[in-house]
Amino acid sequence: MDIQSIIEQMTLEEKADLCTGASAWSSTPVERLGVPEMIVSDGPHGVRRLPDLNDMASESLPATCFPTASCLASTWDVDLMRREGEALAQECLALNVDVILGPGANMKRSPLGGRNFEYLSEDPYLAGELAASYIDGVQSKGVGTSLKHYAANNQEFQRFIISAEVDERTLREIYLPAFEKAVKQAKPWTVMCSYNKVNGTFASEHRALLNDILKREWGFEGLVVSDWGAVRDRVAALKGGLDWQMPGPQDRHVEEVVAAVRSGKLDEAMLDESVRRILRIVFKAAETPKGGEFDVDAHHELARRVAAEGMVLLKNNGILPLQGQKRIAVIGHSAKHAHFQGGGSSHINPTKVAVPFAELQARATEAELLYAEGYLPVDVFNQDLIDEAVSLAQSSDVAILYIALPPSKESEGYDRKDLDLT
Repeated sequence: MDIQSIIEQMTLEEKADLCTGASAWSSTPVERLGVPEMIVSDGPHGVRRLPDLNDMASESLPATCFPTASCLASTWDVDLMRREGEALAQECLALNVDVILGPGANMKRSPLGGRNFEYLSEDPYLAGELAASYIDGVQSKGVGTSLKHYAANNQEFQRFIISAEVDERTLREIYLPAFEKAVKQAKPWTVMCSYNKVNGTFASEHRALLNDILKREWGFEGLVVSDWGAVRDRVAALKGGLDWQMPGPQDRHVEEVVAAVRSGKLDEAMLDESVRRILRIVFKAAETPKGGEFDVDAHHELARRVAAEGMVLLKNNGILPLQGQKRIAVIGHSAKHAHFQGGGSSHINPTKVAVPFAELQARATEAELLYAEGYLPVDVFNQDLIDEAVSLAQSSDVAILYIALPPSKESEGYDRKDLDLT
């Protein structure tokens, strides 16, 4: 595909349009020049494909809900990470998705971070290695990724306006290495900028981060996309290196770009560079045929394998593995109502869910399983439920506890207020 020839035939308005989404989840096609649309979907631990591309809030199409990044990182298994990436790509193809928005490579700098479950690690080396494997797995099947959220996006509190004040050494040693590793080794199709400011400048307008470091120093050849709603000043963002604004449509911002070029405020060559980067990825995505189905059972089994490998055994005083116990107390609301993902843009409509109590019933066929709720699915103390659980545990051979936070405590959009259990 002769991208330069297409750029030369595009009108100024078409160029500005292309640099902004056509909907909440798609790029703007240029039909007269044969430029198709590109469809993206939230990730990173499952494909959150909405049936209506103009919608952002309805229930997504069923997909495998893989363990969150926090569990994935605990596997320390790059090969397993790649296998998950390949499975995610297969689901993207079946659901007509060109780019999945993940992985998340931000550092966990506070245990209260609302999106900690979405991010891999507090360790730059581990996060970089696993992010690169994820990208390799997805992109090996002809589906793109979006490495996010670049950069220094480590809390949800005031995330749209807060400025992360970071000196050069800290930025280079803690906040950037995972991104650098993933960009250089795996070459993601896109990188997503974050909402926050970095040292007073919005990440969507940050020339040093987007142009100087990402594109020039690291050699990133893909496109830089905004987090959804992160662009404040479209012209400043283009100058800073932000190629594609999402979501769309954004008629006012398109008009501002056209006016800036005509007035000389924005060099058209700068706009052309963003157009070139977008076209390259759009045509790259179009090379891969979409459709077909994915193996729901096989992907569910892979998710189970990842979850098992990510579990951390703190101590075994000889009681594990369980064998021979006749009366087993199963305690905790999440034993019957599995809690396996946080809230927000990564929330998946799962094809299958393994409910712990039912799985125990299927395996411990010789034992009597007794259940106590233990706690409520809201952050309210209830002594009666605790007393019931204690009584059941005392009358049983062994007690298995399933303890999870209320769903409202783990979500994009806000940080936790404490580290308490319910």
